[in-house]
Amino acid sequence: MPQALKNGQDRMSAGADRYRLRLLTLIAFILVVAALRASYALTMPILFAGVIVAALWPLRVWLEKWLPAWLSYVLTILALFAVMGGFGAAIYLSLGQVIAVMSAQWSTFEQLYTSLAERAARMGIPLDGAADRARVIGFVQMLASSVYGFVTYTSFIALLVILGLPEVCRVQVKMREELDRPARMELRTTAAAISEQVRRYLSTTLATSLLTGLASAAWAFATGLDLALVWGLLNFLLNFIPVIGNIVGIIPPVLYAFVQFDGYGMPLLVFVGFAALQIIISNFVYPMLQGRQLSLSPLAIVIAMTGWSWVWGIAGALIAVPLTAATVIVCSHFERSRWIAKLLST
Repeated sequence: MPQALKNGQDRMSAGADRYRLRLLTLIAFILVVAALRASYALTMPILFAGVIVAALWPLRVWLEKWLPAWLSYVLTILALFAVMGGFGAAIYLSLGQVIAVMSAQWSTFEQLYTSLAERAARMGIPLDGAADRARVIGFVQMLASSVYGFVTYTSFIALLVILGLPEVCRVQVKMREELDRPARMELRTTAAAISEQVRRYLSTTLATSLLTGLASAAWAFATGLDLALVWGLLNFLLNFIPVIGNIVGIIPPVLYAFVQFDGYGMPLLVFVGFAALQIIISNFVYPMLQGRQLSLSPLAIVIAMTGWSWVWGIAGALIAVPLTAATVIVCSHFERSRWIAKLLST
């Protein structure tokens, strides 16, 4: 057989192998996504608990330098419950205040809607009160069901965290017993890198949430809107829920502006300010800071948040960035998947 013909056949065979590999990779990706959606009740709590354990582990290591192991474990769990309790209390106070104010002014909202419907009718835009109420109720029910579906798993997640923290030490012992030194060091380095990325993600999210809350309170104060601290606290909390939280955080202060101010000028100014803050922080500042901290491209962060939101709803949006960062770290350790890490990272 001529050498040129043999070389041509080898190139065709190599091309066919690459095509089959890419096709198999695409099929595997589709199957994994479908499996994650179908196994939400199991895989979401496990991965969410893993993120929390990665964030808490440095605290326990630091406490063990000064305290017995059992006491450091107890204090770490108490710190977790203290943070969760603080967030729960803040949510209860802010939402309770907002609901109380809205309920007290409900008749005013009815009058505003009637006036808006009349103006729209004169402009040839009919508004159907029953249909509009149905849409609003449907949106609220969808949002509430998503939040409720996640909250129902919090006890299971907390249990996994409580049981998972002691397992970290046991896993380290098993790694020393079962793996040789190079494999053990590589696995340990990967786990440490993922844990570091999780902590960077949480610190950056906390910083941007504080920025959102302070900016919202400042804008409400600058426009003379009442309950400025409440709107700031509400937007601080909702910023932890990507996309949906940013949208919901705009609605209550704008509705209240219609009650407090006469006409449409000031409510429009309040809306423009809150919308600009949310767009700038959530779509530019947040991806840029996360990209710098996690070495992920801002576009990859936005796509990851959208994709994980589609897979797991609010829970997926909350941990989309650390899961993507972990995926990049794991892919970078294998030759055939290194292109994925290069594509997603900076």
